[in-house]
Amino acid sequence: MKTLSHEDPATVPAGGSTKPPTTFAVIGGGYRAGFFLRVAQALPHLFRVCGVVARREESRTAVEREWGVCAYPTLAELLDEATPDFAVVSVSAGAAPGVIADAASRGLPVLTETPPAPDLEGLLSLYRLVEDGARIQVAEQYHLEPLLSAQIAIARSGRLGSVAEAFASVCHGYHGVSILRRLLGIGFENAEVTAHEFRSRMKAGPDRSGDPQEDHLIDEAHVSARLDFGGRLGVFDFTTDQYRSWIRSPHVLVRGDRGELRDTELRYVEDFRTPMRSEIRRIGAGHAGNHEGMFLRGLVEGGNWLYRNPFAPARLADDELSVAALLQGMADYVHGGPEVYSLAEACHDQYLALTIQQSVESGEGIRTKTQPWAAA
Repeated sequence: MKTLSHEDPATVPAGGSTKPPTTFAVIGGGYRAGFFLRVAQALPHLFRVCGVVARREESRTAVEREWGVCAYPTLAELLDEATPDFAVVSVSAGAAPGVIADAASRGLPVLTETPPAPDLEGLLSLYRLVEDGARIQVAEQYHLEPLLSAQIAIARSGRLGSVAEAFASVCHGYHGVSILRRLLGIGFENAEVTAHEFRSRMKAGPDRSGDPQEDHLIDEAHVSARLDFGGRLGVFDFTTDQYRSWIRSPHVLVRGDRGELRDTELRYVEDFRTPMRSEIRRIGAGHAGNHEGMFLRGLVEGGNWLYRNPFAPARLADDELSVAALLQGMADYVHGGPEVYSLAEACHDQYLALTIQQSVESGEGIRTKTQPWAAA
């Protein structure tokens, strides 16, 4: 089988390496910080966490107990004892800009959680740091998830012809916008944004703590938005609790002038008289009769490998594989490699997401304006 991959070089990073592990620090001791710590623990030949910065003493105690790494109250104290290749900033959106600026002022490359800032003013302020030489990348992982990576690969491969429409109902806010831009091949173009929100009730599913403990309904907010980029249309769609819900499923639809991708089903014409159909299939280990261990090998369509797991045989979920790809990409970036997911891209995704929310609140269509990062 041959490999078919879209043009993002960070999609299929090199998992195996004879180099020593990349060392990074984590700033933040909350839920999302655990993803980076978990991946480092699963891939010790690639990554080593030299310490965690957490403001609260109870958070530091919990980190040291659960992950076996040293925790510090300040970044300065961590840097007195360790020399990380970069820092992962995993704090609240409101606190992130100040923490990023502090790390950047110390000459430390930063991989920051999304969103990098909660509003346009904060985005512009952060981008000025990059203009002044700070090395800041953003931990936008969804386009690196195996299935989404495969879907983007098909959308950008030419198999569908010229792609003009994409519908994404897989992740919220800036994450969903990021997927739409990649499916459509959009850069920093402006868009006419029209968005609406519909509220209803739905059966509760699992949350971060596990399965539901009682039968109850929750409020569901369904946001739908059209982003007209002029000749290319992106439709954003997401509902409350969709990530874990047992009754709300993700969907991707991409339409070109020669074919259509609907979730895992590909329809296209080989020539004007020859319709074709194929499916994206997962190739995994550890199922009935297989003793290799539990891991994903990759995703294929026809004779094409759309995604090969560079971290096999580590037992990682799809979301964790995308976090591992971010860390590997960041490791390459700080040693002179390509950008992982630039602050410019992250600013644009967040700007479009803020515009969607503004349209929801105003009930009016809004035209975006060219921002400084568009020249990146």
